[in-house]
Amino acid sequence: MDDTHMALDEALIDRFAAIVGEKHALRQPAEIEPYVREPRGLYGGTSRLVLRPGSVEEVSRIMALASETGTPIVPQGGNTGLVGGQMPDKSGAQIVLSLGRLDRIREVDTASNTITAEAGVVLQRLQEAADEAERLFPLSLASQGSCQIGGNLSSNAGGTGVLAYGNTRDLCLGVEVVLPTGEVFDDLRKLKKDNTGYDLKDLFVGAEGTLGVITAAVLKLLPKPKGREVAWVGLSSPGDALALFGKALGRAGNALTAFELCARVAVDFSARHMPGTVEPLSGKHDWYVLMEISSGRSAEDARALIEEILGEGLEAELVEDAVIAASLAQAAAFWHLRESMSEAQRPEGASIKHDVSVPVAAIPDFIVRAGKAVLKAAPGAMLVTFGHMGDGNLHYNISQPAGADPKAFLARYGEINAIVHGVVREMNGSISAEHGIGTMKRDELIATAPPVATDLMRRVRKAFDPAGIMNPGKMI
Repeated sequence: MDDTHMALDEALIDRFAAIVGEKHALRQPAEIEPYVREPRGLYGGTSRLVLRPGSVEEVSRIMALASETGTPIVPQGGNTGLVGGQMPDKSGAQIVLSLGRLDRIREVDTASNTITAEAGVVLQRLQEAADEAERLFPLSLASQGSCQIGGNLSSNAGGTGVLAYGNTRDLCLGVEVVLPTGEVFDDLRKLKKDNTGYDLKDLFVGAEGTLGVITAAVLKLLPKPKGREVAWVGLSSPGDALALFGKALGRAGNALTAFELCARVAVDFSARHMPGTVEPLSGKHDWYVLMEISSGRSAEDARALIEEILGEGLEAELVEDAVIAASLAQAAAFWHLRESMSEAQRPEGASIKHDVSVPVAAIPDFIVRAGKAVLKAAPGAMLVTFGHMGDGNLHYNISQPAGADPKAFLARYGEINAIVHGVVREMNGSISAEHGIGTMKRDELIATAPPVATDLMRRVRKAFDPAGIMNPGKMI
């Protein structure tokens, strides 16, 4: 898509500002700054205007004016994305559209097991609303205290619950979207079965704001588990972890709600740098698994299941040591240790991160092959591997060798990416499992995806956004 546009002039800025009111049209650099810098500091842009609409009608009027004037719009949720998909470019011609004021939970329907929420609702608040209604909204992310459901939908966020509950797309029944023309596509239906033509909502989920602006969604709720048990397990290899996963899935089925794999170095980093982290096991192990069982029947059932799984693992000599959380606080501590692993890399210097997926059965082989290739190119680098083994998604992160120059290491980002992603493609995997494409992976997607696929994506984008004003330069 053509992402070249003329800079905004003051008269046009005034027209946009009038739609939301001056209070919600941010023009001062200090006000704009938080919206043009992202968490890792890899992508930063420039904008002369951030609009914070308070209604779907205001979003519609903004998009109609943008379409009329050819003004590019960058939708933004909680600004927690890691691939630059929510960032404006450096031209100064793009307007940031922040959805944070659209933060109403419109309805909780316990009979239909649905919740209807606007795009700016923070994920944790949505989880709490479900909990208050004695239901579960299972999407769970490390950033859930600040990410917003519109951004979760736009990036098809994954997280720790995908094994049992699926990605955000799997939790969405209907959407409300403002199109680039300003038209409102109202598809806020609660139907679990509907075969009337193309499933249009699935085009918008995962589109990273390139087809329209999601303003609300109908999301699935589930019964709250009656029992939940969390175990921290020490093992010698990813192969043993895979074998334990097979036993756990065979024994627990959908009651297996998490199976997270963590390398020793990732645990070391968290224990060393993150306040409140405690290693659950007394001995050191090369690999760890965080396993969660959630029973719809009883606490006793959850306890019996996890004990049976661990017992089988010990008998098969897959498990070296394990501990089951003795309280909710200890279970939370196990999860804190796991969820702090990405942040714990910062004090160790520069890191080159990958969000990849391969078939679950191929994970041990991927770890071996990618590790050999990376260490051949960068001797002494630290392979900080962790992620959602149960659904094949690993955060394959590489920290600089001790004492190395951070800038020099980061200068090899493209080279190291190519090595890791090359192994991923050889194994029929994906270079973006849950973080999206954004700016970071756009060129690689275009270069490596089948030409028919990229052509179809371009056709879809052109059909929805012929003027090229929706999040230019992102995805495709």
